[in-house]
Amino acid sequence: MGTTQLESVPEPKYWHLRTVLSEALDSEFAVGEILPNERDLAARFGVARATLRQALEQLELEGRLQRRRGVGTTVAPPRVGVAVGTEQHVWPGAANDAWQAADCTVAAAPAAVAGVLETGEPVHTVRRSLVTHGQPAAAELLYVPASSVPDLSAIDAPSGAARARAVLRELQRLELEGQDRAVELGSARADDAKELDRLPGAPVLVVTTRFFAGGRTAAVSVATYRADTCRLTFGDSGGVEIHHDPERRAS
Repeated sequence: MGTTQLESVPEPKYWHLRTVLSEALDSEFAVGEILPNERDLAARFGVARATLRQALEQLELEGRLQRRRGVGTTVAPPRVGVAVGTEQHVWPGAANDAWQAADCTVAAAPAAVAGVLETGEPVHTVRRSLVTHGQPAAAELLYVPASSVPDLSAIDAPSGAARARAVLRELQRLELEGQDRAVELGSARADDAKELDRLPGAPVLVVTTRFFAGGRTAAVSVATYRADTCRLTFGDSGGVEIHHDPERRAS
């Protein structure tokens, strides 16, 4: 970064510094690169360290920077685009699905999910994760009623990732009639926070998707995305997209 003295400007000094820093991130730094320490940055830009910290905190909130203990402040990877518009209907686990299956359990569904599924039967709960640039971006719980995958009992995969993959394969046998999706802002629960490497209560995007087959809701997905690394996209794109163009990052 070159030296930039900040003179009197009509906006808060930290906000002007945030703009200057953001431009430098796009032109001079690569994803994962460590920024100089606060003392050096404050000297280069001719600002107080308190002003610098405000600018860095703002960029962290916007998902441009990440602060990691023992490492320092690094340039964050591009945000994950969560498509919420018209899209091609596909089952989870279909080709080009970037999610990784981690585990599967069988139990009664939470009351809210059971209401959506309109069934009190046991459900297979598939746990999956989405990682981008080596860091967790989202966690998903996919609820599949036993009646949606009746042939699963013949598959010798009692638990774990193997069982999860078996459930996903059986879903592909159903003719998907449609799906709908809802998005809301929430706070990370303790288990989600741990999986997403965030503090409990951190802002998250909760995307709930219903999959329809055989004239009923055949599965429900509840995916929790880190709000600092994700953005909503609209249009005809399908699934989850990873955007690598810095100019398309959310700001």
